[in-house]
Amino acid sequence: MKLQGQIVDIENKRVYKGEITFENGKIQSIQEKEHDINHYILPGFVDAHIHIESSMLVPSEFAKLAVKHGTVATVSDPHEIANVLGVVGVEFMIENGKKVPFKFNFGAPSCVPATTFESAGAVINSDDIKTLLENPDIKYLAEMMNYPGVLFDDAEVMKKIAWSKHYNKPIDGHAPGLRGEDVTKYINAGISTDHECFTFDEGLEKLQKGMKVLIREGSAAKNFEALIDLLPEHFENMMFCSDDKHPDDLIIDHINKLCARAIVKNIDIFKVLQVACINPVKHYNLDVGLLKVGDFADFIVVEDLKDFKALQTYIDGELVFDNGKSFIETVSFKNLNNFNCNKKQASDFRFESSSKKIRVIEALEGQLVTNEIVEDTLIIDGNLVSNTETDILKMAVVNRYNNDAPAIAFIKNFGLKEGAIASSVGHDSHNIIVVGVSDEVICKAVNVLIENKGGICAVSNSEEKNVPLPVAGIMSDKDGETVGKQYAELDKMAKQLGSTLHAPYMTLSFMALLVIPSLKLSDKGLFNGTDFKFTSLEVK
Repeated sequence: MKLQGQIVDIENKRVYKGEITFENGKIQSIQEKEHDINHYILPGFVDAHIHIESSMLVPSEFAKLAVKHGTVATVSDPHEIANVLGVVGVEFMIENGKKVPFKFNFGAPSCVPATTFESAGAVINSDDIKTLLENPDIKYLAEMMNYPGVLFDDAEVMKKIAWSKHYNKPIDGHAPGLRGEDVTKYINAGISTDHECFTFDEGLEKLQKGMKVLIREGSAAKNFEALIDLLPEHFENMMFCSDDKHPDDLIIDHINKLCARAIVKNIDIFKVLQVACINPVKHYNLDVGLLKVGDFADFIVVEDLKDFKALQTYIDGELVFDNGKSFIETVSFKNLNNFNCNKKQASDFRFESSSKKIRVIEALEGQLVTNEIVEDTLIIDGNLVSNTETDILKMAVVNRYNNDAPAIAFIKNFGLKEGAIASSVGHDSHNIIVVGVSDEVICKAVNVLIENKGGICAVSNSEEKNVPLPVAGIMSDKDGETVGKQYAELDKMAKQLGSTLHAPYMTLSFMALLVIPSLKLSDKGLFNGTDFKFTSLEVK
């Protein structure tokens, strides 16, 4: 086959009229040739760090949407499903992804469970990591969230890192706010990337010390504006990523949007495209073409080099997207799950107290980090309850793997004036997480998810909406367009109930992520992510 257009040669920093010849999945020749075609041909975009599960889609359905935006490959940490199902879950992601023409590159989840302070559905130990890394389908050791384990030379953590070095596979980092001597030790352990930088200075320090820094812009965590000014000088050591992207957002855009935003800031086009297309392929040694003779025929045709609207996407020479239509087909698969708790009663969410002050989680727009604040209590009949006037709302985490009592906390900035929202997508152990205005409506939302063995929902006294997630309780078995529409309706209902957050469900899903400071809630209790230990709700 032959394809003509304005060929974008990123590494040599030139654009020229030319023709690409490709067959049997490889590029045979690239020649300069005069023609009247103004569309641009460039390597496909790569999301350098994403959890496919957070799209609530299985890999094959994720691919169907991603190619519409010129994405040809992802670097994907399957630790969400691994925390539910262990190695079996990782194998499910690999096999489902292989059924479609898209280049998923999965890592070996390094932290399952993420911490010992929560209940997960599985454990992946260093022996399991060795087995996974032996698999050529596993490209790297996924994000080492247990940075205290690295800093304190935890034996099991160091074994996982050692196996990755043994198999010569990169090690991903996850160290929000880590600075100074601590980050130096973390890097010297062999950890090569971080996608958790949320300030310019943090990103700069990590780059100067030899780390590759990923600019993350997902549905909840948005660090583009904080980090983009690092790109002009450090473009050789940066990448773009989503980390977590909900289905309604994936319908709209992907890495192409980050390129467009960078161009608006007058950053050199070739530097932007090196970050978006080339650096992930080289860092992770991916089998993804870079528009060179002999490469895999992975490339895209875009309308211009400003908005990067994809017109066509080719993967291994196969046209997978053309003129608004994705040619990736829906494939069959068996649903796997792990959901073993009984329905709750409103009294289960009661918290007896006479305390006048409590520690409250302050959720922050566009951030995974939270603040710890101290607020006045509202006590009715001896029970700590939500206060919609001050926006101090009760939240709970319910163990979905066993019949244990819910853990209770309070949170600010969700803004609900009525009802409750709940999700069985609760990073990283994926227990049920819920926030609401009363014990009764909190219980109602939790029971909706237990009945469906997973999902996200919004409930009020008069209405109930639910998106079932039967695959591990975190992914749908439906197509992306359907799930995206369902999710958008649910998001709308959450905001009608009063939520002022841009992405209330995505923010909610991270309120149990203990490895991100400062205050979070696990199924075992309120947790101080700065000191890495449990703390009390009541302030004496």
